[in-house]
Amino acid sequence: MHELTPVQIRGLKLAKDGDLFPAEGKKWTHLNAEITYARSDRFKERPQKIKFLKTATLNELRDFGLLQALNPDVDLEESAHGITMAGKMWLLRNK
Repeated sequence: MHELTPVQIRGLKLAKDGDLFPAEGKKWTHLNAEITYARSDRFKERPQKIKFLKTATLNELRDFGLLQALNPDVDLEESAHGITMAGKMWLLRNK
């Protein structure tokens, strides 16, 4: 069992919400992610930031076997990544 840092745990939870795709600046996020607003905000004045994951953290999670590339024919830096069953089980046991 691996001990994950808080950053790695946030990245794993982000991957659980959907597949991660490469974005600009060595970041990974959901496909077509955009700034959203809080549901309770009537006037849409407080934008919520796009959640992302750095490439280094993604590589660490992939090395642990918690994330996997979804398209093996494409280079790892360009392929979308998804959570593995081991990653889901880790989240169930630990957080």
